[in-house]
Amino acid sequence: MYQRLDGNDWQHIWVVSDLHGCYDALMAALKARRFNPYADLLISVGDLIDRGPDSLRCLALLHERWFRAVRGNHEQMALDALATQDFSLWRLNGGNWFSRLESAQKEEAATALLACANLPLILEIRCTNGLNVIAHADYPSSTYQWQKPVSSERVLWDRDRLMGFMVGKGQNIAGADHFWFGHTPLDKRYDFPPLHYIDTGAVFDGYLTLAQLQ
Repeated sequence: MYQRLDGNDWQHIWVVSDLHGCYDALMAALKARRFNPYADLLISVGDLIDRGPDSLRCLALLHERWFRAVRGNHEQMALDALATQDFSLWRLNGGNWFSRLESAQKEEAATALLACANLPLILEIRCTNGLNVIAHADYPSSTYQWQKPVSSERVLWDRDRLMGFMVGKGQNIAGADHFWFGHTPLDKRYDFPPLHYIDTGAVFDGYLTLAQLQ
């Protein structure tokens, strides 16, 4: 469930919002920031796949030394579909790209998707800005603690905390300097320190958000 990284291993560190197959937009954003693949790190809040044009190329990022990701609910839907051979829920949520692949590409995609089972749900990294915790939708507790048991379903799907903040009743999380979440497409990045919601709907005619941690 948890993975810990040491920010001292990289020069600059960024976290990026839900990609959803928007590979070209990501490459343009990295170029604009003069991202150095030999010294820098990019961390994804999950949902590499579905709805956008290049799910396969976004999955291939998992092989890059400069890229890390937590698991999103779309990766989980894909894993569940492959495990049960029931593709209905995944297709309804943008997974129809998989069924359109030729057999060789489908095999490649299935192998890459199965590897997503090894992605952590929660990633912890200490950077120059302090202790950062990255998860897809939420950290379902009032206090963060390394290796603390929490609900994996809520980490992947929960919007209750964000919806609370949107109506002025949000409940914060202690235990880290920054928490970074995606999952819910928003018109802009929303910050409720120490919580940051950065899915700005790139695949829905929005844009990718990249936040620099170091």
